[in-house]
Amino acid sequence: MKKETTSIALIAFAVLAVIALLFMGDTRTGQNSTARDLAINQGFASSVNKIEVFHFHGTNQCYSCKTVGAYAQETINTYYQNEVKSGKIVFSSINYDLKENNATATKYGVTGSSLWIGVYDSEGFHPEQNTNVWYKIGDKQDYMTYLKDVIGKRLEGNFS
Repeated sequence: MKKETTSIALIAFAVLAVIALLFMGDTRTGQNSTARDLAINQGFASSVNKIEVFHFHGTNQCYSCKTVGAYAQETINTYYQNEVKSGKIVFSSINYDLKENNATATKYGVTGSSLWIGVYDSEGFHPEQNTNVWYKIGDKQDYMTYLKDVIGKRLEGNFS
């Protein structure tokens, strides 16, 4: 009898732990999980309409800034030709110093040279700065493989 009681208690504890984890939210961002997050993490169909990959830079660019933009553009052109042709993926290098680019830079929250991925889906617009690309500019193939994988996940609706 004692063994059955212990087993039932352990099962009940495990069930409560799983339920608590589901409702705790994302501790990385401090946000609660939503049905959309759960669906994305469980691999349900994507609702991504469009992805913008923007290389923001100033008027005067250093080698690293130029490389981040050039490798991003080459990645898009190499792996996502069909998505570019259809308009599902857009790439652009944007000089945030120019007045005509203020609205776009503000929309993304740009504070300096950076690579941003903006995803439009049924839930709205989701901008994401990718800082990891800066650590990969010393190895072009590693950079391109990494960015290809990130963009592929965003196309699938995976934001993690």
